Order: sequence, then structure tokens, then C-alpha cells
Amino acid sequence: MIPIIPMLNALCFALVGIVVLLISYWLMEKLTPEKTWHEIVHNQNVALAIVMASLILAMGMIISAAVHG
Repeated sequence: MIPIIPMLNALCFALVGIVVLLISYWLMEKLTPEKTWHEIVHNQNVALAIVMASLILAMGMIISAAVHG
């Protein structure tokens, strides 16, 4: 039998982490002078895509370390 409480804790922490990551991406989008998603998709700016991916990965690692304790 799988214990329910640890699974609920993991699910709650995962959801909190995803919400914080989405909020941090939204803040990065608002703080940059150009619209990064438009620049990446429509103008196919690969350098900006790499920079944004590294920022999202770094923010995810920070959030996971903060959630994990």
C-alpha cells in the first residue's frame, strides 16, 4: 500500500514549484524590454532561446532547492 500523505506532500510541493516558476517567467517577461516569446518564435532568435532556457533552468534549480530545504 502506498502512503497517501507523502504523495500529497510531493504533489503540493510540485505544484507550488511550478506556480513559482511560472510567476518568475512572467516577471522576466515583464522586466525585459522586448517580448521574448515573440522574438523566439517569430524571429527565431536562437541565442535568446538559449538564454531564456538557461534562466528557466537556473530558476527551477533555485526553486527546487528552496522547496526541498
